[in-house]
Amino acid sequence: MTDRPSVLFVCVHNAGRSQMAAAYTRHLSEGAVEVRSAGSAPADSINPAVHAAMLEEGIDLSAERPKVLTTDAVQASDVVITMGCGDACPIFPGKRYEDWQLDDPAGQGIAAVRPIREDIKQRVRRLLESL
Repeated sequence: MTDRPSVLFVCVHNAGRSQMAAAYTRHLSEGAVEVRSAGSAPADSINPAVHAAMLEEGIDLSAERPKVLTTDAVQASDVVITMGCGDACPIFPGKRYEDWQLDDPAGQGIAAVRPIREDIKQRVRRLLESL
């Protein structure tokens, strides 16, 4: 067990929103937060427009892969942030849950992904202030 707070970001495909949120949390917390991300129906790879948009920020997602949401990941996290995964995320007492309403970058070009990225960055900053 760790003294660091832990956050799990969940979206449907774990290829866009949750990956950006996890990357920003790692980056902005400088390792002070344990970060997980997962999807209720993971894609095969990270959304290319999301990858490109994060590279603009100096954050490389090339080593990341979409992962399936597991009960263990939820149980191991202090905070669970959902992003459009509906009822697929298991609920456990004592966890902090937030649902972030964000546009889905799936099928979008980089110009459409940039505002989503900026929204996520601001939400992550607020989240880090609250941990």
